[in-house]
Amino acid sequence: MKKISIIALVALVFAGACGRPDEMENAWKQASAIEQAIAEPVFNAQRYDISAFGAVADDSSRLNHAAIQAAIDSCNHDGGGIVVVPRGVFHTGPIELKSNVHLYLEEGAVLKFSTDASLYFPAVLTRWEGIDCYNARPLIYAYDAHNIAITGAGTVDGSASFENWWAKSGKGSVVGAISQRTGRPKLLQYEQQNVPTEERVMTEDDGLRPQLINLYKCSVILIENVTLINSPFWVIHPTFCDQLTVRGVKVNSHGPNSDGCDPESSRNIRIENCVFDTGDDCIAIKSGRNNDGRRWNIPSENIIVRNCRMKAGHGGVVIGSEISGGYRNLYVENCEMDSPELDRVIRIKTSTCRGGVVENVYVRNIKVGQCKEAVLKINLLYDPKEECLRDFPPVVRNVRLDNVTCEKSRYGVLITGLDDVENVYDIHVSNSRFNGVEQGNAIAGARDVYFKNLYINGESVR
Repeated sequence: MKKISIIALVALVFAGACGRPDEMENAWKQASAIEQAIAEPVFNAQRYDISAFGAVADDSSRLNHAAIQAAIDSCNHDGGGIVVVPRGVFHTGPIELKSNVHLYLEEGAVLKFSTDASLYFPAVLTRWEGIDCYNARPLIYAYDAHNIAITGAGTVDGSASFENWWAKSGKGSVVGAISQRTGRPKLLQYEQQNVPTEERVMTEDDGLRPQLINLYKCSVILIENVTLINSPFWVIHPTFCDQLTVRGVKVNSHGPNSDGCDPESSRNIRIENCVFDTGDDCIAIKSGRNNDGRRWNIPSENIIVRNCRMKAGHGGVVIGSEISGGYRNLYVENCEMDSPELDRVIRIKTSTCRGGVVENVYVRNIKVGQCKEAVLKINLLYDPKEECLRDFPPVVRNVRLDNVTCEKSRYGVLITGLDDVENVYDIHVSNSRFNGVEQGNAIAGARDVYFKNLYINGESVR
């Protein structure tokens, strides 16, 4: 594959050609219209304190999920209201949120989840790394629920560490221990062979870790102000959801695959004023893996990310890699990112296993202290060792960055396209300054890449 340095970009990059001057303005008008259509839930005032249903705080020998579930079920049965978790540490197994229920964690309240894997079976319908299956029950799960919320100044603690859940990733686990080294290849084979979803029933021995919060086919959702820590797997995973607001949430989870928020085949989402400090991507947008994503053919779309802080993570705002259903209309603005453990700022990762079209990515007013690899990375050759049918060339188009600053990185723009066709195109970077860049830009397999008022290490890129 031919690499192109900053000096040799003349044939590829045309200074000043950033498309119509009103493109970004029109895009953000569209973002405002999308935001106005995102409803937030409304609840009855009736309160259901979990203590009244038998929940007991600060007793590690007692699990409270039966009591918490009784409060949720009663609230739902009565037409909805607020389920209150008062101050104290409530040890618990998995719980399921129901329609018209607002789970409210008071300041000082902690839901501390057990690491006894047997509590999370029998399996429930979900997606795992973009593949449809029945897997371990997420710690907080909702299925086909409407008008729901998780809010408050309290903490949801998944209790994960390399002594329990994280060891099941295969990293740090002892030989012979249960881990995803058993279940993940099995699940990947189910997907490639188009095994019916109802036959893809994973067991505890398959070692596939559950999400902290998984909302499946839900709508009108609010997650606000809570602190989410130590997730076994992905932290917030909306799947086939519509109208979600994630606001003021603090995510701190440094285990393997601890993605902060992964909307999958979901639409009309606002993520704002959040802090992400993760062991994987901070925000990673998905739409299904390979055959499963193409079968559903439901893209993620209309996602707004604003006023967030990203610390450690493989990427700040990411699309992929499980993106076979495609993605359109991402708006990222007024975010700060900074960590020696942050790999990229904006990242799009996909492959010829995935296919799909990623389009209309608008990014503005981003301030970056440092990242390891690149400010913008687009990679169409992600995970080249994956065993899959590679007949689905992906397309990435109309990506626009404006007023992005970064003080340290290896690359500014890093694009790795396909060898035989230029399926990355209409890429624009304007009014931006990248300092402390070690290797300039590296672009291959792309066309119509435009820079306007881009300065790298103080020099104008033309």
